[in-house]
Amino acid sequence: CNLQPKDAAKMPESAWKLLFYSMSWSYGAYLLFCTDYPFFHDPPSVFYDWKRGMEVPTDIAIAYLLQCSFYGHSLYATAYMDTWRKDSVVMLLHHVVTLTLIASSYAFSRLCTKPSERPAALPFPRSRDWDARAAGGCAGSVPCGGGDTKPPLSPCPGRFWFRLYWFPLKVLYATCHSSLQSVPNIPFYFFFNALLLVLTLMNIYWFLYIVLFVAKVLLGQMQEVNDVREYDVEESRNA
Repeated sequence: CNLQPKDAAKMPESAWKLLFYSMSWSYGAYLLFCTDYPFFHDPPSVFYDWKRGMEVPTDIAIAYLLQCSFYGHSLYATAYMDTWRKDSVVMLLHHVVTLTLIASSYAFSRLCTKPSERPAALPFPRSRDWDARAAGGCAGSVPCGGGDTKPPLSPCPGRFWFRLYWFPLKVLYATCHSSLQSVPNIPFYFFFNALLLVLTLMNIYWFLYIVLFVAKVLLGQMQEVNDVREYDVEESRNA
């Protein structure tokens, strides 16, 4: 394949992320568009008709398991296995917040039995993470190509549309506003919405990398398309 040694070292990371994100995106798309769940077109519906002793459906419980397993692994992989980048600290924080959000959502939903006692976070992994996946991204991915060493320009508009438009429009509106209308005094409201707002700030942070990347390309400061988060790219340019 004629890969440079530094690119070959990053290949396992990129291949693993491509495999997992493809599978999880496909499963999320299946749940959103091939089942009776109306979460994508009507996100507030996750708060409708809660019943006493309501169980988490098996297919959604599988998604909880997959996501928790992935972000648990990603904590270790980001710290000890993946290439260290300028945003790696933020990435670690992202994984901690996301893992806390998903695991707490499932745990609290199992502990609460009355509709009035169920946490606002029960539907969060469904709408928040799966809307992003079905829209063309995923919670743990990074701007313009993820772990790829030569990210394309084409995903950049999609990242803005899915992360900074659809995510606030569909998810934050449902969890911050619609949840109180359906379930007044819903427990854990501030805890889970605070986590979602932190993730939104991280999406903005990563979008700034996209803006920086595009600006450098347009101004002719980059001779080839490289990941602006990489330390070795900056070192090779200064050498």
